[in-house]
Amino acid sequence: MSSAREALARTRLLTLTGPGGVGKTRLALKLAESLEKRYRDGVEVIELATLETGELLEPAVAAALGLRDSHPDPMGLLVEHLWGRRMLLVLDNCEHLGPLCAHFVERLLRATPRLRILVTSRHSLGVHGEQVLPVPPLSVPGPGRASHEEVLAGRALHEVARAVPMTPSRTVREIARHDSVRLFVERAAHVVPGFSLNAGNLACVVRLVRRLEGIPLAIELAAARLRNLSLDKLAYELDRRFDVLATGRPMALPRHQTLRATIEWSYRLCSPEEQRLWARLSMFAGGVDLDTAETVCSGEGIEPLDVLDLLTGLVDKSVLFRDGPGFRMLESLRAYGCEQLTPAERHWLRRRFIGHYRELTETHRTDQLVHDQLERYLALRRELPNIRVALQTCLNEPALAPLGLGTASAMWCFWVLAGALTEGRYWIERGLGLVPEPGRTRATALWVDSMLALRQGDLDAAIPRLEECRALAGRLGYEDLVPYAVRTAGVAACTAGDTRHGLALLRESLALHRSLNDMDGLMFNLYFAAAYGSTEDPGLAAEFGEELLALSETHHALVSRAYAQFVLGVARWNLGDYAQAESLLTAAAQFTGEINDRWCLTQCLEVLAWIAGAREEHERAAELLGAAHSLWQAAGAAPERLCYHATWHEQCARQARHALGKPAFTSAFRHGTKLGIERAVTYAVRPPGARPELRHSP
Repeated sequence: MSSAREALARTRLLTLTGPGGVGKTRLALKLAESLEKRYRDGVEVIELATLETGELLEPAVAAALGLRDSHPDPMGLLVEHLWGRRMLLVLDNCEHLGPLCAHFVERLLRATPRLRILVTSRHSLGVHGEQVLPVPPLSVPGPGRASHEEVLAGRALHEVARAVPMTPSRTVREIARHDSVRLFVERAAHVVPGFSLNAGNLACVVRLVRRLEGIPLAIELAAARLRNLSLDKLAYELDRRFDVLATGRPMALPRHQTLRATIEWSYRLCSPEEQRLWARLSMFAGGVDLDTAETVCSGEGIEPLDVLDLLTGLVDKSVLFRDGPGFRMLESLRAYGCEQLTPAERHWLRRRFIGHYRELTETHRTDQLVHDQLERYLALRRELPNIRVALQTCLNEPALAPLGLGTASAMWCFWVLAGALTEGRYWIERGLGLVPEPGRTRATALWVDSMLALRQGDLDAAIPRLEECRALAGRLGYEDLVPYAVRTAGVAACTAGDTRHGLALLRESLALHRSLNDMDGLMFNLYFAAAYGSTEDPGLAAEFGEELLALSETHHALVSRAYAQFVLGVARWNLGDYAQAESLLTAAAQFTGEINDRWCLTQCLEVLAWIAGAREEHERAAELLGAAHSLWQAAGAAPERLCYHATWHEQCARQARHALGKPAFTSAFRHGTKLGIERAVTYAVRPPGARPELRHSP
């Protein structure tokens, strides 16, 4: 690790290269942990193995950094956030993203002078200024009295035992210092409690780690077999397997062949049912839970009731590892499993996989007034890597494109709440290009794409989509879609600055939702009408906010309740009811801070700053403006862009600056920017004057 630390001190881009399973990720994580205190703005590790397409790289990195993707240029958002920050960004598993990743890294380094990037990949990026550090396997003990050639030639174990000096305890200690030996002993002890390195097993352990060339994944797979094999038998089986593979080749297998040979050996030692499940689980980029594995992977040789035992067997063999309530597979093992699928099996598995995730996105819609809104959102966020696989598979097969487009559209509220607007538009616009036929699927996708574009301020893209949607809905008689098209048109008008016309359209769509008894649609309509109407007609906005709050509480919809508290709080502010506004906004801030909903939280902090200013608590106002400012920046947004924020934001800042004087205002504002989410929420919900201690950054 010392060589990696030294290399990173000399370059802004270090790429750790090596074959799969050699320990690139392990080294990168250790390096990141050891260097955390050196970087004033922290270290961020971003896992890219589950990202199926390079086109989503920029928004995925932005989302991983907690940035809300509220405009159509994720790179601009990243540059704005990272410029001037002294931090280390770790991009793990980049090889499958190709030139797009290289271009991304090059642009990011060019635009952010203090940023350093650590990459793990099977090959270099080829970027100017990149320093490449091949990751060697773990250290293995050198040959003892037996020559290296004798060991590789497969001498009998008892001969090797005599060839390695074992009697002095000093030798055991020396051998135990090697990383490969430590890893084997550690993993073996998990399988065989009490296992330790001693003079009696020293020769076998040395032979095993040499055979496996110190490759961590190969060592872990081999150690897992001690559950069923003795150490002597394990070494013998590996010898026999590797000797067959090495026939007609040089004495030592190339390192990537050593790993593959170990994986093949592990695969062959699985039962036929375990082999089938291993191959089928390779579809799951983001891991899998028991219920999903039973639903998707059973059949054709696997009984549903056997899935749990088979999963347990694969965990015991280190093919899977437990990840919370589910199971995950390392990328090297997943790639091997994918190769084992026959064309026929791949065909039916893909359709079952797609069908499962289409159903999951429908049953976990976050745009409905239900008690488990939050749980649905968290489930979709957890399953996003697998949903991406399903979407990519659909959009790669023209016959399945309508299914993919419908899936992406059903997730519109998730894309908004997750701040993943660019990703949502990416899937929907790909689908629209593949599904030109007029119909319900296309009409729905058109208003969804328009709404996502509006949330990014992209009127030029939103308006044509919206016009086509309204025309289709009218021509084809989709009356239930008309309110959504009218509502989106209202948001578009408000975004364009014509608030009066926009509110008229929002009221029209409200009436249409009521006539259809569409409570889910009504919920969002009330939110938009209350938010955009809060300055134009605060009394009416308060009525909308009260109705939304009552609806949310009736249905125990906690996320909707927080947004209702926010818009009602804004309306109460405009009506001069500061006490009620503050009560509503602090409740919303506390909840949205807990669930990391930065969009609602940012707006709550903003309005709480106005309330503090109105009470002449100008220092508190300046600090809350600072806390909101850092979140606005992370969102790629600004209060000036929202009609119901712009005027009050400027007035609050001007009054605080005048009351405190520019130096004191600037100091308080900067203190606020350093709070971070948790401390900002704590400060916002405390009584006025209860200010947490702040530490200045170095």
